[in-house]
Formats: sequence, C-alpha cells, structure tokens
Amino acid sequence: MRYFIYLAYDGTSYHGWQFQPNAISVQEALQNVLSTLMGENLSVVGAGRTDTGVHARMMVAHFETRNTVDTDKLTFKMNCMLPSDISVYRIVPVKADAHARFSATARTYHYYISMQKNPFSSRFSTRIYYTLDFKKMNEAAAFLMTYTDFGSFCKAHSDNKTNICHVTQAHWVHQGPEQYYFEITADRFLRNMVRAIVGTLMDVGRGRMTLGQFKEVVQRGDRCVAGDSVPAQGLFLENIEYPEDIFI
Repeated sequence: MRYFIYLAYDGTSYHGWQFQPNAISVQEALQNVLSTLMGENLSVVGAGRTDTGVHARMMVAHFETRNTVDTDKLTFKMNCMLPSDISVYRIVPVKADAHARFSATARTYHYYISMQKNPFSSRFSTRIYYTLDFKKMNEAAAFLMTYTDFGSFCKAHSDNKTNICHVTQAHWVHQGPEQYYFEITADRFLRNMVRAIVGTLMDVGRGRMTLGQFKEVVQRGDRCVAGDSVPAQGLFLENIEYPEDIFI
C-alpha cells in the first residue's frame, strides 16, 4: 500500500531535503523514524528537493509498505520521535501509481523579506537594507507568466532535462509593517530558480535594471546575466497540489 506523508520543517539545521553522504538531511531524518516505527527498511520519496537552509510549510513524500497502517497513530508516533524542527501533519492512503513528485500539478513558494530588524523573523526572512519599488517589481514579475524557458534562473551545471516551467502566478505581497513576501506558483521549478528570480526582481526594485532589461534577461536563458541569488533562509515551500483522483 502506498501512502502520502504531509509534513513541515524548519530547514535551518539541514542540508536540504535530499540524502547527503556526510550531512544530515530532512529525508534521512524522516526515513529513519518511519523505518524504526514500521519495523522495516522503507524509502521515502519527496515531492521536490529543497536546498540547504530552505524551509517547507508543506512538503509531501510517499512510501510503500505491506503492513497495515493506522495513519492517525503513525502520525502521532512520528511526531513523538522526530526532532522539534520537523512535524508530520497527516498520512493518507493513495493509489499505487500516485507519486509525490510526478503526480503534483502545482507548487507554490514564498520568499519572505523584512525592511527592519525583527528578532522574531530573522530566522525565516531576509533583512533588506535598501528601498525597493514593489510596483516595478510586480510589473516585472508579471512577465514571468508569459514565458516558459527559465534557463536564466537555473543553477549552472544542473541535470535538468528541460528548463521549461509554466508559471501561473508571480507577485509581491505586503504582509505587514515593513514585511513583504514574493509568491510564485508553477507546475515545476528548477534548482535555485526562485532565489535567482527574487534576486533579479530586487535589481529591478533598486533601479539597477529596467523592465526592458529584465525581459531580456529572461529571454536570453543565460544565468550569468541574471541577478544574484538571495539567501536561503527566506524561502519556503508553501503548498503542493495534486489531482483528487489519486487519493483513496
């Protein structure tokens, strides 16, 4: 039987989601606890690969077992054994061909910034020391929904088979006093894509890049002409969407 695990984590202490040979990852921590509780060697497959220091308000992973699973009890026991910076929301049965990564139809990321020092958000947002023109940044962000090749925002030497992504929303949101976040939804994302987009949009907001130049950056497909990637701590995987017919 196949199951989806819905979880969240603070990525500060982890070297990303995926297994690393000499560092602790979220996938390793989750899989070790699950295997211990189930009494068998299980593998968990995630919906994506968040980088070192990136957080997830919602990550989904799947596993298979021949054993009968009381999903409520397993959720409770996993939360008792997992470290405090990883939390399982729920575990649900899915069809045999459901896949945490390939069955997903959309993913949403948020990137949080703060314009002032805030001891309660410094771990989960990036402090900005300069003025930004969010109107221009939103005009530039809107162009992302008209284009599909995002090679300009892909980490160099990545093993992507294609740079094609379909962005359905991309805009800045005023969250509160001196606090904003960038929201972007697409069917898939390239490695480092969101952080590179945010860094380039900030160049627009600072007046370092015009809207016309931003469009040229997107169209050229060259990572070298885009802006710098912003720090990891402000990035959250916020949501993952699936078709209803994969669930039991």
